Amino acid sequence: MDNKSKLITCRQTLVVSNHRVFPQDLNNYGFMFGGRLLAILDDVASISVSRFTRRQTVTASIDQCNFLRSFQKDNSVCMETYVSGVGSRSIEVFAKVIGESLFSDERYIGATAFMTFVLRDSAPVINQLVPESDEEKAVVAGYAARKANRHVELIANQELMKQLNTNFPW
Repeated sequence: MDNKSKLITCRQTLVVSNHRVFPQDLNNYGFMFGGRLLAILDDVASISVSRFTRRQTVTASIDQCNFLRSFQKDNSVCMETYVSGVGSRSIEVFAKVIGESLFSDERYIGATAFMTFVLRDSAPVINQLVPESDEEKAVVAGYAARKANRHVELIANQELMKQLNTNFPW
């Protein structure tokens, strides 16, 4: 692996993936299962990370996912993901999910998410992220605050984990 740092734009990590919502994707209310959406999103976001690092990573967390509007049968679900922040061994990916009614020209933002991936090896991230568009600059600008919030939540979660047990519940 080349140890030279590279400047990589958000656009170079952009992944766009379209999916049609089929009946098997729906819950009993006629909307797309959130878990189905997250599974696809995790897959798409992993490609953005790979384009940035060119190394093996794993999903550490879905830090924030906002379901803003539902997706229904025969909607198109367009997922856009790109790297939005870089730590020493972690990489944050922003996801925007755009819904489209395939029988009209209506398009809407149905969900957004931030996901964190970590490197499988111990070497630090060396590439640097460069936002270019107004959207990318706005998303990347919030990275430091989101990272600080994740750290606070991690500590709180570690304290909670000390109180949990693995005893049989029955």
